[in-house]
Amino acid sequence: MKKYPVYIEYLLIVVGAFIMGFAIKNLYDPINLVTGGVSGIAIILKSVAGLPLWITNTICNIPLFLAAWKIKGWSFIKRTLTATASLSLSLYIIPEAPFLMDDLFLTALFGGIVSGLGTGLVFLFQATTGGTDMLAALLQRIPMLRHYSIARIMQVLDGMVVVLGAAVFGIRFAMYALIAIYAVAKVSDGFLEGLHFSKQAYVISDHYEEIAQAVMTRMERGVTAMDAVGMYSGQDKKMLFCVVSKKEIVVLREIVAEFDKKAFLIVTDVKEVFGEGFIEY
Repeated sequence: MKKYPVYIEYLLIVVGAFIMGFAIKNLYDPINLVTGGVSGIAIILKSVAGLPLWITNTICNIPLFLAAWKIKGWSFIKRTLTATASLSLSLYIIPEAPFLMDDLFLTALFGGIVSGLGTGLVFLFQATTGGTDMLAALLQRIPMLRHYSIARIMQVLDGMVVVLGAAVFGIRFAMYALIAIYAVAKVSDGFLEGLHFSKQAYVISDHYEEIAQAVMTRMERGVTAMDAVGMYSGQDKKMLFCVVSKKEIVVLREIVAEFDKKAFLIVTDVKEVFGEGFIEY
């Protein structure tokens, strides 16, 4: 990915959050589509108690950010704090202009596409909009949940919110919400060049020691070095192998380019990963 100045990255995070805010306020909320996360909780509370969306989004995220700041520090939350604050601001200032309300399917599909674009833009610059993402990162610190990935914990949390939405608005709306969830996943993955649950990466570089050390310290991911032979040159080489989440592949690319712009980086999809930091056996 092209490296942008930091202020441009933060600006694009804000743009992505506003795109998400538009989808939530003018597509999901008018037809009671609960697609998970804090935004889903906000839609439920607006219908039940009349609370504005931005208030619920802010109140729910404040304790999560305080806990994350205390446990993981400012560097962990600063981009996500920007995205979350921008999402709350968008929910406050974007005018209500619901449309497509007469076609639930089209609204769910279009809402998923729009929200997926915003989500992908936020993810691209190593941020999230807080909520279940942040809660999942905190819950993973519990010993019994340590071997589950953040993505897996987040899926359970979002699923619980969708079930709650089905209980409040009915199963019909929950089924349309699943269409929106699927569209969000597909569009955001496509925006991130097809990133899925996990990626396996091979790195061939003369600077393998520096790259491996940076991956282990900055990303806290394990790296395996394998002996290899360049058949053209006949020289012995080291090939690094590691598995990372879809969000982390962007960081891995930047680390490799930092130490060796001529390195070979080979990335492939991984459907399931069993072991520490991923799925428990």
